[in-house]
Amino acid sequence: MLDPHPVAVSDPALDALMLPFAEGRIARVAGALFLGARAGAALHASQWPGLACVQAFRPQAQALERAGFEVRAEAEPGRGRPLVLVLPPRQREAARALYAQARALAGAGATVVASVANDEGAKSGKADFVRLFGPAASLSKHKCRVFWARADGAGDDALAAQWREAEAPREVAPGWWSRPGVFAWDRIDPASALLIAHLPATLAGEGADLGAGNGVLAAAVLERCAGVRGLDLYEADARALALAERNLAPHAARVRLGFRWHDVAAGVPGRYDFVVANPPFHAQGRAPRPELGQAFVRAAAVALRPGGELWLVANRQLPYEQALADGFAEVRTVVQRDGFKVVAARRAR
Repeated sequence: MLDPHPVAVSDPALDALMLPFAEGRIARVAGALFLGARAGAALHASQWPGLACVQAFRPQAQALERAGFEVRAEAEPGRGRPLVLVLPPRQREAARALYAQARALAGAGATVVASVANDEGAKSGKADFVRLFGPAASLSKHKCRVFWARADGAGDDALAAQWREAEAPREVAPGWWSRPGVFAWDRIDPASALLIAHLPATLAGEGADLGAGNGVLAAAVLERCAGVRGLDLYEADARALALAERNLAPHAARVRLGFRWHDVAAGVPGRYDFVVANPPFHAQGRAPRPELGQAFVRAAAVALRPGGELWLVANRQLPYEQALADGFAEVRTVVQRDGFKVVAARRAR
């Protein structure tokens, strides 16, 4: 079966990040920290003793683990690292927060090194980096720019604190917490809203929310469906999952809740009476990845008990029909509106 989360043999930003070490401009040291770490051909565990990798996205974290690295979803606070590597995300506020985190976690005299692809904001990324760390050396290769500076240089501590706070969890509606960088962080996305509007109140028993995000669909299920006894939330982004746990805390007294940092595309271990899902159709890049949603459909079909129901929303043009037909005895389109479709499917009894 096609791997829905292939790890690139060559990652240009990672290749560029390793360049100053390969050329001897910066020394590798034991006990370094790698924020936004990704596995790739340029990163070898044998060359980086004690490297602590921080990666909140489960498929990437698993790839790093397979490559022999220690991986955490969040960095341990308060440890002065001798070297910090950074692969910032494309979203600028999240990237700024990661630079600020690198500054906070670097020890005295430590070097911080970052790499950004040219088409993902290398120029502005370096400008932000310099504001926190002062003048930076740089190299350009692989259509990327890598830049580095000492963490205790001439940067702006107050700005670093401001940037970290800008990406911190916050209450975006009464009792509802989110943060920048999480999918649809400050709103209910239109696809989820359409599914919520058509969810039946009859869902009951043990259920799962695949790709749960910060818990929007799960909250709707728990508020509408009195017969639900348990609900497991599966989410690849550890930051979103932590928010979901916080948001659904008011329901924990009456319903069993599970929060699972998990790559749904690799399959789901539980057995359920119903599943709800708004599958992703991009991974961490820009290109459409319909095979991700197809993998979600297959995972739901395997996880559902006989007679179990899947309620799914997707962009109207995404080709999920064959996966639905292969896994379910009954499939119907509940509604099509504003470029989205809500599909209900039932396993054979």
